[in-house]
This record gives sequence, C-alpha cells and structure tokens, in this order.
Amino acid sequence: MNDKYKGLFEPFQFKNGVSLKNRIIMAPMTNFSSNSDGTVSDAEVNYYARRSKGVSMVITACTYVTPNGKGFPGEFAGDRDEMIPSLNRLASAIKEEGAKALLQIFHGGRECPPNLVPNGETVSASAVASERAGSVTPRELSEEEIEDIIHAFGETTRRAINANYDGIEIHGANGYLIQQFFSPHSNRREDKWGGTLEKRLTFPLAIVDEVKKVVKEHAKAPFIIGYRFSPEEPETPGITMADTLRLMDVLADRGLDYLHVSQTDYKAVPRRGIEDKRTRLEIIQERVGDRIPIIGVGSIYQAEDALDAIKMGVQLLALGRELIIDPDWVEKIESGREGEIVTKIDKNAQQRLVVPDPLWKAIVNSPGWFPGVD
Repeated sequence: MNDKYKGLFEPFQFKNGVSLKNRIIMAPMTNFSSNSDGTVSDAEVNYYARRSKGVSMVITACTYVTPNGKGFPGEFAGDRDEMIPSLNRLASAIKEEGAKALLQIFHGGRECPPNLVPNGETVSASAVASERAGSVTPRELSEEEIEDIIHAFGETTRRAINANYDGIEIHGANGYLIQQFFSPHSNRREDKWGGTLEKRLTFPLAIVDEVKKVVKEHAKAPFIIGYRFSPEEPETPGITMADTLRLMDVLADRGLDYLHVSQTDYKAVPRRGIEDKRTRLEIIQERVGDRIPIIGVGSIYQAEDALDAIKMGVQLLALGRELIIDPDWVEKIESGREGEIVTKIDKNAQQRLVVPDPLWKAIVNSPGWFPGVD
C-alpha cells in the first residue's frame, strides 16, 4: 500500500465501542431485486457478499417499516416478524465477508408509488404533492397514525437486532417520510408535528428516541444507530442549509453514533440559507464533527478523491456507485493497485460484477446516472 493512503485503513471506534477495520463503508443503494413476497433474493445476497470484503461496514438498501411505506418495486420488507429470517440471511452474508452489517430503515411517505401500497393510498405529513413529474397528492397522517409509524420504526429496529445486524441507519434523507416532516415544503401542519422549525423536528426526534429505547431494551451488545440526511432541498419553501445545521445540532446531542450526509458529490456547496463558499461537508464537520462522527459520500471515484474528502475532516467515507462499478475498489488501494480502479461501468460485465438484473437494467437505461452510461 502507498503510505499516503494509510489513513483510509486506520481502524475506527464508535463511542459505543464497536470497531471498524478501516474508514470505508458501502453506502445504501436501492437495487430493486428482492422477491415479490418481500424476502431477500439470492441475487441480492450475492451482490452484497461481492462488495463486503474490503469495506468495514455495509449499510443495506432501505427496508420499509410499514406496508404503506414501501417506496420501490423489489424492496425487501422489515415490517413484520416473518421477515426476520430473510433479514438475517442478508446480515449473515455481509458479516461472513468481514464487514459490519447495518439495516437502513425507512418509510417512503408521499414518494411511494400508489401501486405498491395498500389501497393505492400514499400518506405524508400534509396533503402536499411532490414536485416530481407524475406525483400524487398524499393523505395527511392523523396523530394516531404518526404514533403508529414511530412505533413501527422501533419494531423494525427490534427485528434488526433479532436478525443479528450490528446496527441500523434511520433514513431521514432523499425526500422520504422523515424528511417530509422536517421540510417546510411537505409539512404544512399546525399541530405539534409541524409549523415552526422546532415543531418540524418533532417527528425525526421521536423516531430517534424510539429506536434508542428499543436498542436499550433488546440489544445485548453495542448496537450502532446512525441517521442519514439530505442537506438541502431545491423546492421553495424547502430545507435550507441553515435548517440542516439546526438539525445537526439537535441530532449531535441525541446520543447517535454517526450522521451520514446524502449528496451526489462530496464537493457540493450550499445553495442557500447561509453565506459560506466552503463545501457542505466542511461546514457540517466544523459544526458538529467534534461531537459526532460524520460519514461523507458522493463521487469518490478515485483514491485521491478519498484523500481529498478525508482532508475535509470527516472520519468515514461511504462509496455507492463506485462499488457497483468496481467491487474491488478498497482491495486495490490496500494492495497498492489504486491505478487499476475502474471508474466507468463496463456495460458487458454484469455477471463479473455480480449485479442483479433489475439493478442492471436501471443502470444501463439511465443516462447520466452512472459514469460510462450515456
């Protein structure tokens, strides 16, 4: 290994005592490849196992906590105890390759396709449609339903514990239900769940507290709890960088193990809300990085990109598309072959890359999503 990359391979220990063998993590990515009954498929297990050897931790694609939270076709289920063996199968495949396994838990809210949820009825914080093409207006959740969903996040956490995961990641990013409650675009409520910025924090924090309670009650060993968030929204009104810094402050003091920034480029800078020309990653790291570990992500294709991101102060890096393109990304750097890292998808290499058919079709039919697809 080239000495300048040694920092990427230093062990890392969370405050709860769980240790990682290096600083590189597999980011959560939807793969559309689960069985129709919500169980994990053979193709999914093989896909994860192929990418679990070099990284220190794998965060799975999101699993839905209630039937009306299913956000994608081919998404595996975590909403009932019958799914524990399926969840365990995936955790075991990851851990057998030497990585920690984290289950990402979520509810899609208004972003759920109507054909995937009971009675075709999507729900959200308020009856406000997404601005994406073809979106439908969701039904506003009642207070009782909100409490039920909070409880469901706890129940899926319990299932993750029973399925032998090393932790969970709360998916508060990418415009899904938790973010919908935090966003002034999707949350127009005037009760305790919405209105002011502080009230829009109520739902995300209630989920954090519920998950922590369940972990305290059921986990017999240290169990990682992370939270993923999107720094800003393009909509007006929408989440600004100033809003996110307030969210960071509150989450940093909530006893979580890490915060995970969701963005497509680690060099991205704020759109609005604050006057600062530094990257979002640097701003967030400066704000809360001394209180909680930050995972940086986004377009870290080369070893030099990883070094650049680490120089921003973050302690952990997540690779998403990069590990689909080159499953041996980490091992190549570790063995001094960083010059061999592949940065564009080989459209003739599906079998060699061990990518399930539904994900492969999404990749090759989505110009601009993956380098090499045009």
